[in-house]
Amino acid sequence: MIEVEGLTKHYGSVAAIQDVTFSVEKGEIVGFLGPNGAGKTTTMRVLACYMPASSGRARVAGYDVFTQSLEARKRIGYLPESVPLYPELTIATYLDFVAEVKGVGRSERRRRVAEVMERCFIDDVRDKLIGKLSKGYRQRVGLAQALVSDPEVLILDEPTLGLDPKQIIEIRQLIKSLAGQHTVILSSHILPEVSMVCSRVIIINEGKVVAVDTPENLTRQLVQSARIQLQVEGPAEAVVQELERLPGVLAVERKAHVNGVGTFVVELEPERDLRRELAQAVVGRHWGLLELRPVALTLEDIFIRLVTEEEASIEPSRGSVREEESL
Repeated sequence: MIEVEGLTKHYGSVAAIQDVTFSVEKGEIVGFLGPNGAGKTTTMRVLACYMPASSGRARVAGYDVFTQSLEARKRIGYLPESVPLYPELTIATYLDFVAEVKGVGRSERRRRVAEVMERCFIDDVRDKLIGKLSKGYRQRVGLAQALVSDPEVLILDEPTLGLDPKQIIEIRQLIKSLAGQHTVILSSHILPEVSMVCSRVIIINEGKVVAVDTPENLTRQLVQSARIQLQVEGPAEAVVQELERLPGVLAVERKAHVNGVGTFVVELEPERDLRRELAQAVVGRHWGLLELRPVALTLEDIFIRLVTEEEASIEPSRGSVREEESL
């Protein structure tokens, strides 16, 4: 549904994106991640036919975004980072206008406008002037205008920007409900949100794609060992020594020790499950075992690792970058 090959965009002598290549299948929801200035918005603007690329090719819904721009636009709903709204119009009037511009027939417009206002939770303020809305409501109006023509492809740049926690949950549920019916590519700085909504992620840094896969597959590729976290009521040094002597344990890291209770992360050989042995080692010394659980990489951990590794390889003059292994 979305095919990008060798996409490059220069602003003067500066390359905003370089040789970007990826694809998104029909009905898939994909997260587009990267630090500020990585090239996310530039790529999304090219896909939305907002601006041309310097080189490369991109197709949306089977149409080339450069040579068949008008046909591609008919099949795209686009929510830019800064939503262009008309403050002097009411929500209902604005959405009716957008639907007409996008070619929705008169008989369909009223139904489509009413439907997207309900789905985006703005039907209760349909007659309010856009200029009087809060930032959160304006963002929801922007999402509604992207949906009003029932497009095959949705390109959403920070769709939950400015929303409160309750609104974020509502819009997250709305986006998840679009899977299968629509193809969605979205960017977000809220990484847990992406992991809850998206089936795959595309990570871009310094204008280049550094990873395209599911979070689960990326975790398997990045993790070279298993990790177990324990909370033990006992003497910290003795706990470390006892755990380190177990076969299959590579290292034991002491994270904290408060009021006699220590938190330890045990690194194990790949494919080794030593939970039973770890528990027996602690209980056998008559220490209190308060917690024992596997530690998995979060999407935030994956993002930090990939981005810092890429920056270190591109600009070694910055010095070594220590990987942060968040729990």
